[in-house]
Amino acid sequence: MGKPWAVARSIIIAADVARVHALVNDFQHWATWSPWEDLDPSLERTYRGPASGTGAEYEWSGNTQAGTGRMKITNVTDEAIAIDLAFLKPFPATSTVRFSFVRVQGGTKVTWAMQGELNTVMRVLSKIRSMDAIIGPDVEKGLAQLKAEAEA
Repeated sequence: MGKPWAVARSIIIAADVARVHALVNDFQHWATWSPWEDLDPSLERTYRGPASGTGAEYEWSGNTQAGTGRMKITNVTDEAIAIDLAFLKPFPATSTVRFSFVRVQGGTKVTWAMQGELNTVMRVLSKIRSMDAIIGPDVEKGLAQLKAEAEA
């Protein structure tokens, strides 16, 4: 077993919960806000299962920056979406992702949380920079882009 890690960020979006929830619950919408979608203009995407919700799957294959991996939505409620995430290249790694949605004054508070265990490669990288420093800025960028998309 590796050492556990976790990263979480939140943002307030001036849109109702249903609007924000729908942008996360359908992987085909991720191209409009995910922080990693612009790493490879030639990114190959494959969608399987239902269009959205539990069982929806998304696989990608790209350049060395985008890598190769897959995500699967494992549970959906009005308040949260849980996703299993597996990176295959440049090195294998798995984590769980949870988006939570809370109605607040002025819109929706969205929290994007990721957690997993450090494999050998990640353990070496984390000695140089923490997982929070590695992944946190991407999560912040993604939330800002999700906010822009939801508020458009």
